[in-house]
Amino acid sequence: MKIFHKKSDLIDALSKLRESKSSIGFVPTMGALHSGHLSLIKKSLQNNKITVVSIFINPTQFNNTADLTAYPKNLNEDCELLESLSNDIIVFVPEIQEIYKDGMLTNEYDFNGLDKYMEGEFRNNHFQAVATVVELLLDIVEPNSAYFGEKDYQQLKIISCIKTNVNIIGCSTLRDKNGLALSSRNNRISLSSIEIASNIFKNLNFVKSNFNKLSIENLTEKVTLNINLFDQMKLEYFVIADEDKLAPTTVVNVKKKYRAFIAVFVDGIRLIDNIALN
Repeated sequence: MKIFHKKSDLIDALSKLRESKSSIGFVPTMGALHSGHLSLIKKSLQNNKITVVSIFINPTQFNNTADLTAYPKNLNEDCELLESLSNDIIVFVPEIQEIYKDGMLTNEYDFNGLDKYMEGEFRNNHFQAVATVVELLLDIVEPNSAYFGEKDYQQLKIISCIKTNVNIIGCSTLRDKNGLALSSRNNRISLSSIEIASNIFKNLNFVKSNFNKLSIENLTEKVTLNINLFDQMKLEYFVIADEDKLAPTTVVNVKKKYRAFIAVFVDGIRLIDNIALN
């Protein structure tokens, strides 16, 4: 397995491999790898001759400095996990100045309103920062395809707005046996609260099962009540939105597809999840 820290070295190596007309798959991550990440990497390995995995904790997308400082990191463990999949994976681990050579500035994007609600409402400038770093990484790697998880469905939709020739591929959310969506942040939750956190997915499943039976107002009230039953959990938002525009709705149009989106603090750790409803 080859590890690159300088983008110039990575670009040179990939240019030589690209001469063989081999397809390149790319999985951008912030490290603290888990089975959810590995499922994306496996898909890339299956569909491409070359797979590149980046490990870069992007400072500009954190609204909370303490959250950035506490974000889990262990490069050795990450590399061991990657080696367990394939010795041929190319790993890109850049320093901040390799990505942001002119300072940590974010680009300005027009996401056609996709960034107004849910994460966009509660995390100022978050998606501008995410899109910026993804575009910078895509420009460096120049892959044929890039893989992203549907756990961050709003992010996936927004990344798809970036003007690029790269094929953006969404992959299903991987879950623990209790239904909790796999996330690097889960490692920061106490063992006793992990089981309580599983109620996030239980409530999403409740909404899915009753989407055609109860009103959106009623579903919202029940989810809010159910989450607030637990002292360890604090609901930040619960929204039902159409999959296309991601606009929250209180009325269902049978011609549209909808998802339920949720953000909950568990032990003070912020977790997000979503589920397709129809």
